[in-house]
Amino acid sequence: MSENQYPVNLLDTEFPMRGDLPKREPKWIQEWQEKKIYQLIRQARAGKTKFILHDGPPYANGNIHIGHAVNKILKDMIVKSRTLMDFDAIYVPGWDCHGMPIEIQIEKKFGKNLATAEVQAKARAYATEQIASQKEDFKRLGVLGDWDHPYLTMDYVNEANELRALAKIMEKGYVFRGLKPVNWCFDCGSALAEAEVEYQDKTDPAIDVGFEFVPELRSEIATIFGLSKLPEKKGAIVIWTTTPWTIPSNQALNVHPEIEYALVDTPSQLLILAKDRVTACLETYGLTGQVLGLCKGNALTTLRFKHPLFNSDQGYQRTAPVYCADYVTTESGTGIVHCAPAYGDEDFKSCKSNGMVDKDIINPVMGNGVYASTLPLFGGQFIWKANPLIVEALKESGSLLHVYQFGHSYMHCWRHKTPIIYRATSQWFASMDKQPLDHGKSLREAALAGIEATNFYPAWGKQRLHSMIANRPDWTLSRQRQWGVPMAFFVHKETGELHPDTALHMEKIAQLIEKKGIEAWQMVQPEEFLGQDAQLYEKNKDTLDVWFDSGTTHWHVLRGSHAQTFADPEQSNPESRFADLYLEGSDQHRGWFHSSLLTGTMLDGKPPYKALLTHGFTVDGQGRKMSKSLGNVIVPQDVANKMGAEIIRLWTASTDYSGEMTISDEILKRVVESYRRIRNTLRFLLANLSDFEQSRDAIQMENLLEIDQYMLSLNAQVQEEIVASFLSYDFHHVITRLLSYCSEDLGGFYLDILKDRLYTSAPDSIARRSAQTVLNQITGSLLRWMAPILSFTAEEAWQVFHPSKDRDSTIFTEVYQTLTTPNNSAELLAKWQLIREIRQEVTKSIELERTAGKVGSSLQAEIDISAPVHLAKTLNSLQDDLKFVMITSAANVQEHDEIGTPLSVAVRASQHQKCERCWHYRIDVGQNKEHPTLCGRCDTNLFGQGEKRLFA
Repeated sequence: MSENQYPVNLLDTEFPMRGDLPKREPKWIQEWQEKKIYQLIRQARAGKTKFILHDGPPYANGNIHIGHAVNKILKDMIVKSRTLMDFDAIYVPGWDCHGMPIEIQIEKKFGKNLATAEVQAKARAYATEQIASQKEDFKRLGVLGDWDHPYLTMDYVNEANELRALAKIMEKGYVFRGLKPVNWCFDCGSALAEAEVEYQDKTDPAIDVGFEFVPELRSEIATIFGLSKLPEKKGAIVIWTTTPWTIPSNQALNVHPEIEYALVDTPSQLLILAKDRVTACLETYGLTGQVLGLCKGNALTTLRFKHPLFNSDQGYQRTAPVYCADYVTTESGTGIVHCAPAYGDEDFKSCKSNGMVDKDIINPVMGNGVYASTLPLFGGQFIWKANPLIVEALKESGSLLHVYQFGHSYMHCWRHKTPIIYRATSQWFASMDKQPLDHGKSLREAALAGIEATNFYPAWGKQRLHSMIANRPDWTLSRQRQWGVPMAFFVHKETGELHPDTALHMEKIAQLIEKKGIEAWQMVQPEEFLGQDAQLYEKNKDTLDVWFDSGTTHWHVLRGSHAQTFADPEQSNPESRFADLYLEGSDQHRGWFHSSLLTGTMLDGKPPYKALLTHGFTVDGQGRKMSKSLGNVIVPQDVANKMGAEIIRLWTASTDYSGEMTISDEILKRVVESYRRIRNTLRFLLANLSDFEQSRDAIQMENLLEIDQYMLSLNAQVQEEIVASFLSYDFHHVITRLLSYCSEDLGGFYLDILKDRLYTSAPDSIARRSAQTVLNQITGSLLRWMAPILSFTAEEAWQVFHPSKDRDSTIFTEVYQTLTTPNNSAELLAKWQLIREIRQEVTKSIELERTAGKVGSSLQAEIDISAPVHLAKTLNSLQDDLKFVMITSAANVQEHDEIGTPLSVAVRASQHQKCERCWHYRIDVGQNKEHPTLCGRCDTNLFGQGEKRLFA
């Protein structure tokens, strides 16, 4: 309202319109640290029911990216919202510190072949630096937590307790040693976990190769195919493979027991192919042929066939038996699969199930991807370079039927981005299907049962994790690295058996590690533990899979290094040992969720978590992954410095995390607009409460105006919705409701109507204090709803709204208000919802007249509403206050009982004068000659008893 000689109640507030977030946020972070806000929260919630969100540790390597920001902000919102629900919601951040990525950084910086002690010292120092850097970035995002006491997987006590966890699962009978194909990276020089494998396109030579008939078995082949005799020409069973490098290691052939196989006579030779593949294969080979006979695959299992390089070198003069395997299909290839048990999981299982023992498995590929020098023809060759050499050798031997370049999706190391292979190595495994020593369920069975008992957000995560556990192989626990927790035990040099006192030794070694870290194992001499037995045993050199590090944090953090922090106050609730929630990106179904489930099941017989929340990956506005080459990377540090971390927090909350999370500069600009809407609402509320003191000025419920009582009812309803959304981790619904409340319920309705009463009523009038009483409760509610998401803004506004001499005052120790509502809340909500719908029709009608130039402002309008009886009754119940609700200078209602006739609104421009102070057009403007520019109600509000308002 413009200035005039008659005062209106236009107030101001310390809460500025401009957020200036990049400058203000760091000051709040500094203040929170100085005031030890996190510790104040813990004190305020001491003794309350615990809510444990266990932090999945980010890796201590490199700057944080937008995915890290999303993850930490989601966790922060949950912890803060549970705190407001009066839980003791603890947040201890953590870091994953061991493993290959850090070793790679040390290699890059200092070169390879460093002594283990030097690698460990440098790796520990590097991880420490990375943690310090990432910690500051996480704090900058407004994340509150016990930053002074995080957990690190490289802390001595955690390293020791991780070894104790291994000892326990070994005692339970889950761990075994064996030769088995594992994912192997030549660059890492180590086995990889399932979570460390990704798929990229690769082109390889695809070959069809014949395994020649063994002369002594030709008559048997004839009988199997229903012939008295085979034609006098050579013959072969044909396989198709995209891995020529595995051919030198072939030891068997697999067929499906129920598939029909054909003996085909071609001009050059006899071929055995799956019946359904005959036509396609002959066409590929450029041959014609006639089917001489058919048989089921299980009839072929008495046969053996010559190795395809049988005639090339005596080292290959062996034959391959035929085994049945259900995984064989006729979708492509020949329907016969060549089997190299050292280089394929299914191949390995097939050969082992048919009696092959470990010592007989041919395994010439060394850890660096080079064939052993003893391999005939190809010794010393790197396998990928050997592919064309093998193809040429097969061609010269006469066993190659076809070769072409085949593009396919192939396994790659997620660190080096290089192709990996399955490679049989002697490793330590956790068995998925072996019955433990207590004769309980197998690990697979127990883990699947645990999934059924877990809550998933979103729900599809359950099936995803279930299928991964149902189909996964045994867990390879061992790695051949230097920077990792050692599998610290002694192995017999000849038998490979563990020392009989292994459990006792592991505890003693754990005690050493607890004092000196994993470095202590390097200093251990077998004689110290084994005495005279030392000459028979050797130290195991393997380290634990890094997923075992993070996968056992529920054991070595929740019940280890931070046991006192997480413990139930009375130490009486066994469930307090388990986390209420794990929250990570969707890749962690095969990573941390997965390894934690398996370790928890082995250690405790159940998952270490009660619920899992999964968020998607961030993509740009076009749905593309973030990539430096595409120039579409959004760096959280840059956004915080330009727009404020609050904008990242608001974007995170307003985006549906259950799928891909889209972010771009344009999207962030829209988020800024949403932020401004919320901030402007707060500023209006705080300004109009600047002369209100609850204890002095609050109006009792029964004396509140009806619209004010309605807003208390609506405020309580919105709080119920928002708290329910926080409980179910539905953050984007929280933001949607918060924004609609600010823009529609408040800005577009209540505050719009309220301005007249707030500005023009007498300062201490019941009408004005009634409005302020409700605004006070609304502001208190709104700040608490906002606090988990817009933490900086909520804290800034809280200090204005709730000024306190107590320097420790913070919104983060508050709880959601217990909201009092009128006894007739349901009736009010229904009535005023109807009024609001009619008001929308009125507003549309006025807008049409404004567009036509017939009225200026809404207050220049006078309206006549013709409405059905029930609507007219509702509107007339507001009496003369109806005009305030419609923001017009006059509002009249006529009822009609014509069935089917809708409500109608007639709008006309007022013929009366405009009051200089309230801008209403009224017949009584100037009636008091002392104040000729004032209307009657402004006159009484300023100089008399004040107007009576009952409804609005």
